[in-house]
Amino acid sequence: MFTLSESNSWDSFFEIEKKKPYFEELMNSVNEEYSNHSCFPPKELVFNAFNTCDFNDLKVVIIGQDPYHGDGEANGLCFSVNDGVKIPPSLKNIFTEINSEYERIFSPTSGNLEHWSKQGILLLNASLTVRKDQANSHKHLKWNVFTDAVIEVISNKKENVVFLLWGSFAHKKGSKINRDKHLVLETGHPSPLSANRGFWFGNNHFKLVNEYLKSKNFGEIEW
Repeated sequence: MFTLSESNSWDSFFEIEKKKPYFEELMNSVNEEYSNHSCFPPKELVFNAFNTCDFNDLKVVIIGQDPYHGDGEANGLCFSVNDGVKIPPSLKNIFTEINSEYERIFSPTSGNLEHWSKQGILLLNASLTVRKDQANSHKHLKWNVFTDAVIEVISNKKENVVFLLWGSFAHKKGSKINRDKHLVLETGHPSPLSANRGFWFGNNHFKLVNEYLKSKNFGEIEW
């Protein structure tokens, strides 16, 4: 029911995970949630992060908490919303920080971050689904086991990936990362509550990402 695109570069990872008992339990739980409640994102977009970011081209991982829980918002990419949806406060703060770092004035009209994903950024939520109007409502499902496995396989099989961990829940996901092989950048969450307390602005993460990628002879990200 939750499918990947054909010839997906994540296929070997998913084949391994599908054989583990937790994965069948997880999919059954998610299917039950979608059958009995309004849930987001749409079923066909649950694994959108893996369909739009090729494993072979992976450069950056951004870890969010769970999808936006309003009608028509979530598109399977963390911090991202569909075209035509009002840009959420956290994403506004992300764009503000980028503008500050690059000393530019740019007002995006869309909060769809698919163009980031296609540049090699895995926009991964800790939980890939959520009930309508109930933030973090699927945290009791086994999504954390799955997303820990995602982080672990990237850490083990890739080198010189930048992990952006924003907020305490994301910091906890960092325990699976080999920091001798990868760059890990941590700061507060871009939500207004965190940002207004001084835990977001001025982190310089977006410039630091590109400086690191350039030092490894990788293409820089167009934020």
